Amino acid sequence: MPFIVNTDADRESMLRAAGASTFDDLIVDIPREVRLKKALELAPAADEMEVRSMLEEMAAHNRSTADYVSFLGAGAYDHFLPTAIRPIVSRSEFYTAYTPYQAEVSQGTLQAIYEYQSLICRLYGMDVTNASMYDGATALAEAVLMAMNVNGRRKVVVAGKLHPWNRSVLGTYLEASGDCQIAENDLQDGVGSLSSLEGIVDDTVAAVVVQQPNFYGCLEDVEAIGKIAHEKGALFIVSANPVSLGVLEAPGTYGADITVGEGQPLGSSQSFGGPYLGIFSVRQELVRKLPGRLVGMTKDRNGEDGFILTLQTREQHIRREKATSNICSNQALNALQAAVYLSLLGKEGLREVAGQSLSRAHYLAERITAIPGFSLRFGAPFFNEFVVNTPVAPSEIVAKMLERKVFAGCDLSEFGEEGLLVAVTEKRTKAQLDRFAEALAELC
Repeated sequence: MPFIVNTDADRESMLRAAGASTFDDLIVDIPREVRLKKALELAPAADEMEVRSMLEEMAAHNRSTADYVSFLGAGAYDHFLPTAIRPIVSRSEFYTAYTPYQAEVSQGTLQAIYEYQSLICRLYGMDVTNASMYDGATALAEAVLMAMNVNGRRKVVVAGKLHPWNRSVLGTYLEASGDCQIAENDLQDGVGSLSSLEGIVDDTVAAVVVQQPNFYGCLEDVEAIGKIAHEKGALFIVSANPVSLGVLEAPGTYGADITVGEGQPLGSSQSFGGPYLGIFSVRQELVRKLPGRLVGMTKDRNGEDGFILTLQTREQHIRREKATSNICSNQALNALQAAVYLSLLGKEGLREVAGQSLSRAHYLAERITAIPGFSLRFGAPFFNEFVVNTPVAPSEIVAKMLERKVFAGCDLSEFGEEGLLVAVTEKRTKAQLDRFAEALAELC
């Protein structure tokens, strides 16, 4: 779409329509002390070729996983993306599609969402999955709001170590919801203390939340946590890494009432933090409280399969006071990527990805802890991510490893914690793991 500058006559016409004589009349409610008092310092105009060259030069300063070996994790992971994903999701009928209000002209989009829902139900061991949320953090917050809506209670207990950013989003959601309380469980060796949890959870708790694996990469005792929650009538919410479910038990099998997760590892690139995919699944009996939208399959009058929006908890045609959520859309393109990824890999392929991530992470942990001065911060079992105590500041290691074109991991001082959080995926070769360990030994 071309940019067409408004003429003086255009501006005068718009001011008259707004009931103002001048532009200052239009912004009279904005205090003068916060208004810009000088002209914008814009660069001289440039043609398209010059602008493109300038942007490419700026982009060249970025460092990406295409050029660097990455051990970064903390919620966004460098998994291999099969080449077939991009051509499929780049088809115009997918990437130009908006909300499928008219089912009769949106069958392809609706079926793609339906297939995504079906795959996630199988992966998480749940009955119903919605069309997706905005990301893992908002999915978690919506799960807690849903639990409070289900049982009328106003307290939530965080059983283990949540990602700090997800915890922050949860706090923001509940602060806006009024008299809600968040209780934090004590941690013991990187995971939630069961004895402490038993003392916190009572019959005022709406939900008990756990992340599996947790922010430190450690595996929580999810079965015991779920049992404690259910004994007091609280809902059990599990935020699970979807790739980990290739080797770990599905949340539905150990009693989760609501499961959520960040779907980025399923076919989406890290993309500087988004857009990502919020996974949200529930038990059948909770479906009427499910946020977002749900695609269902039915039969048309000729007996042929057809797809429709079965449940929409907040849309233009639903009164706000009856809405169970403020979410009124979904990440259809990212959900499609997840469906394509899971379809290409299949059950055995996902198990292979998870198994390789697991085994290579443990191999690297053994290599690193053999270096004098390095040790694992926690003794709890882990999946593909672990925290390392380092003889020098993690920030120093991160900076020095960048010179070797390696993203060394996440410096936990950014979150007020100690240690270096290292993640390993199936993309990391044995040679890369060995070189990383050797470089750490040289630097320290």
